[in-house]
Amino acid sequence: MDGVTTLEPPNPPAVDGRRARGERTRAAIISAFIQLLEGGELKPTGAQIAARAGISIRALWANFSDLETLYDQTGRALLARADQYAVVIPVDLPLAERIERFCAVRAVACERVAPFAKATRLREPYSAALRTNRRRTLDRLVTMIEQTFAPELAAAGERRADLLLSLTASTSWSWWSVLRDDHGLDVPACTAVLRETVTRLLRGGA
Repeated sequence: MDGVTTLEPPNPPAVDGRRARGERTRAAIISAFIQLLEGGELKPTGAQIAARAGISIRALWANFSDLETLYDQTGRALLARADQYAVVIPVDLPLAERIERFCAVRAVACERVAPFAKATRLREPYSAALRTNRRRTLDRLVTMIEQTFAPELAAAGERRADLLLSLTASTSWSWWSVLRDDHGLDVPACTAVLRETVTRLLRGGA
């Protein structure tokens, strides 16, 4: 048969090449945004992001139509990165060991997320995407608590919802920030407070 088969669209390599370049550009923008936040820049400008990514400001907004889209995609990238560090704590371990491991994991996670949480909370009241990102982060924390302390939550009966909420609030980054930034505690001291709090909650202490 002569000519181009109808099973192949014309010029697919060029189309695929443009798509690949677009994906690389968007990845570079997200990476630049994350690097600026990690470096302590609380409110990176479009010009700063574009310069760090090595592109023009026009290319930045051609790939991300607005800040909400950039926030959403950056949040997804950060959650995907956090999932790479996810730790499953065996539920059949003794409670004290589960608490020890859980608090150690939370300390690392809170320190890792701190630069982004500090920056985003400035804009969160005005951004649905940032609020959604925070909700997704909290949902992951809730899931981890439910998996790690399933026997204790089950035994709590009608107290389960209150216990889960208390554990979530007291091990979230917001509370970690109070300990680290407002009270000036170092990481070991903050971890000790978490361990004491989680232990008292799970054992029903005052």
